[in-house]
Amino acid sequence: MKKALGAVPAVFPMPVLMIAAYDENGKVNVMNAAWGMISEMNKITLFIGEGHKTTQNIHKTKAFTVALADREHMEAADFFGIATGNMMEDKFERTGFTAVKSEFVNAPVIEEFPVVMECELEQTIYTDTFHAVVGKIVNTSAEEKVLDENGKIDPEKIDALVFDIFQNGYYVVGEKVGKAWNAGANMMKAAKAEQK
Repeated sequence: MKKALGAVPAVFPMPVLMIAAYDENGKVNVMNAAWGMISEMNKITLFIGEGHKTTQNIHKTKAFTVALADREHMEAADFFGIATGNMMEDKFERTGFTAVKSEFVNAPVIEEFPVVMECELEQTIYTDTFHAVVGKIVNTSAEEKVLDENGKIDPEKIDALVFDIFQNGYYVVGEKVGKAWNAGANMMKAAKAEQK
């Protein structure tokens, strides 16, 4: 029997996304955000507040990158969530990380994170209850060490962090337990057979 817990945001796992953008002077800022998702095959939507330095930079430069945080760089990834660029001008520099300018958009690629999406700002959504930025994914770059033999990103090699909103924990994604559009195939066959 289930126990009522009240209004708990019970979504697990949530991504640990590193959102990076330049300010008007080319200075890098990075923030940690879990409230983001792929909204079309070439689009990502980030539900981030207007007050963040990174959000302000995105509005100014019309571009940003989104990287997947990994176990190896968890300390810096968490720091990017704790520290605010509005109050700490050298936030990025304090990590010792390296940023290079994307070849595709006017935004920094953080070299230490294994997978990064390079995005153009496509739309900003304002409602009474949330603020979101929608990015068009122009390119995705990945370290060769996280690619499989066919040149595709292998989730088991990323060691990607996921966020636990229940107890504020970080976990690592790893084990593949099934194949999408295949794990339920037998149930689908049975359902189609019953419909005849």
